[in-house]
Amino acid sequence: MLIDRLVIWVINYLLWQCAYGLLAFLKSTHNHLIVSGKAPAIIAKGGFSGLFPDSSGNAYQFVGIASSPDTAISCDVWLTKDAVGICLPNINMDNCTTISDQFPQGKKTYNVNGVSTAGWFSVDFTITDLQNVTLKQSILSRPYYFDGLWPIVPVDAVLSQFKVPAVWLNVPLDSFYSQFKLNMRSYILSLTKQYIVDYISSPEVNFLTSISGRVSKKTKLVFRFLDERSIEPSTNQTYGSMLKNLTFVKTFASGILVPKNYIWPVTPDNYLLSYTSVVDDAHKAGLEVYAAGFANDFAISYNYSYDPLTEYLSFIDNGAFSVDGVLSDFPITPSEAVGCFSNLNDSKIDHAKPLVISHNGASGDYPDCTDQAYQKAVADGADVIDCPVQVTKDGIPICMSSIDLMDVTTVATSQFATPAVTITDLKPVPGVFSFNLTWDDISKNLKPMISNPLSKFQLYRNPRNKNAGSFMRLSDFLAFAKDKDLSGIMITVERAAFMAEKLGFGVVDAVIKALDDSGYSKQTAQKVMIQSTNSSVLVKFKQETKYDLVYMIEEDVRDAAPSSLADIKKFASAVSVSTKSIFPTTNQFLTNQTNNLVTSLQSSGLPVYVYLLMNEFVSQPYDFFSDATAQINGYVQGAKVDGVITDFPGTAHRYKLNSCMGKNAPDFMRPAQPGGILSVMDPGAQPPAAAPMPLLTDSDVAEPPLPPVSNTTTASTPSHAALRMKTDASILITLLVLCASLLI
Repeated sequence: MLIDRLVIWVINYLLWQCAYGLLAFLKSTHNHLIVSGKAPAIIAKGGFSGLFPDSSGNAYQFVGIASSPDTAISCDVWLTKDAVGICLPNINMDNCTTISDQFPQGKKTYNVNGVSTAGWFSVDFTITDLQNVTLKQSILSRPYYFDGLWPIVPVDAVLSQFKVPAVWLNVPLDSFYSQFKLNMRSYILSLTKQYIVDYISSPEVNFLTSISGRVSKKTKLVFRFLDERSIEPSTNQTYGSMLKNLTFVKTFASGILVPKNYIWPVTPDNYLLSYTSVVDDAHKAGLEVYAAGFANDFAISYNYSYDPLTEYLSFIDNGAFSVDGVLSDFPITPSEAVGCFSNLNDSKIDHAKPLVISHNGASGDYPDCTDQAYQKAVADGADVIDCPVQVTKDGIPICMSSIDLMDVTTVATSQFATPAVTITDLKPVPGVFSFNLTWDDISKNLKPMISNPLSKFQLYRNPRNKNAGSFMRLSDFLAFAKDKDLSGIMITVERAAFMAEKLGFGVVDAVIKALDDSGYSKQTAQKVMIQSTNSSVLVKFKQETKYDLVYMIEEDVRDAAPSSLADIKKFASAVSVSTKSIFPTTNQFLTNQTNNLVTSLQSSGLPVYVYLLMNEFVSQPYDFFSDATAQINGYVQGAKVDGVITDFPGTAHRYKLNSCMGKNAPDFMRPAQPGGILSVMDPGAQPPAAAPMPLLTDSDVAEPPLPPVSNTTTASTPSHAALRMKTDASILITLLVLCASLLI
């Protein structure tokens, strides 16, 4: 009886262990809900075409350097006049090659699937004709420095010369070639007899049905869906209607390739709608699903906060579905998503570094220094949230990223817009400054305005929430932060001398009092950091407090002289430095110019924080591949900084959780090598070298003590009457000039 019970217990134990193991496995693969059961495939569209010309030899070779080892490469196949297949991203060769330079009279017009199309076509040239034609970047916003370096690559070269795990051949057109007595079907079938072709895709049903059963069983046939309203030429149906008949697609294909907005559609103003049932429907029909249209330097939904890694994760790690693969111009980013950042919700990893410091809260998503920006920063995992202090007319310290309300509020459209005043000590153009208005004026009559530092590139932040949130006094900020899961707060103090002399306001004393009143001076749970570009400010704080003091080096410098390091050590416990001081650039490429600033500062016992990181791709050197995560990795693993100051703390916090840190990090998580991309260029095409940056000296650091606070009241501003007189004088001069011109 006892033995029977023991046997039953052992059996139950083993069953529970089996079930537990199965659950653990399912949990680990929960978000890779794909037909094959494998991790999502990564296909480099035309190679690493986000940087190098699409389908160039270097684009294909670079995939092996900066992508997951199992990344496939793709080729859009076109036929030449003598039936040789070549790889190009566009039917019009002039968009992606130097063909018009070689054959200026070669422009023709043909009917392409019912559309009259003018350009240079491969069907008009033999492969010999094209031997001196080179490739160029087909997307004008991308770097042109690699144009003209590499020849057109034949399809058989892609299949035979590049050591990659898989090749995807996409056949954009089949029926088009019949008018030239060329046969794409025969060409593709001849290739499959010589080489292993892992994927063949096409948007034409007749083409896929004609090769179905005639290629290796290892070759996956994929039906490519174009725009939903476009007509599929074989069936004369729209692709949108064909999406409702996936069982038919299954008769000739094992998978579908769809634009990513088939899965995650967006609104006209570029916000995500609910995901569709496309992936689920296809999987139920036994079809794999591949998503296309990914590029780090294309506009993506505002929901992703300009972070392409977040977009990829929404397709492979969302808890509801996963696509079976993605086609990307920047395969490094899906490599990160699949290999290092999936399933982080269950991860207990936290690499501690870098310290994530917000810049005006999560100002990439909400207006600077508002309650919503701070709430978002905390929710996104910032270690430290910051408050840049300004002062109001009635002497209240507030958190505001600019002393000029024109920059960050709706004052320009309010009753306070005039008279704007010019204060050359602050800025050369007229403004409405925080000390011109009372706290009630600001908080009750104005709205915040989101910062758009890259608006000249037509990149705007979260338009739906451009005026969201409420302004915060310093006391509000301190009360908000005190019970949050933060390692500390950072208060930035600038223009203290101006405030003392012109406004009669002692900002250092006001900050110390606010910290005392809020209880921060009597607690140790959160460290208090005071940051300033002025050594005089930090000296005064050091004399009166024991807070951590951070010296911000405002200029771009290559290194710090020993005497300047000794001076900084007297008043600061850490240093903030600019991105370019660490990685100098020329024309948006990292140079191999060696800057030793981080090493020098850390050797002196000073932690280094880098500013300012932004997710928008135009803010990043090309060496970071338009990928904010690659940029963070460069500064943390390459430059060894201790912290990052960022508009997007969520991206930096997620970086700390990744599973690919340390000596065994995959190649695609190795930091960018300064000068590495420049070295690929033809020497004659390289941008001019940047001038060496200056050395930080003790004269750059040293400042006279802060002046005493004048008797001027804050309410009168830099003598408000004087400013009024200055404005009146300007008006008078204008009137006199106008009168003189009339008399003439």
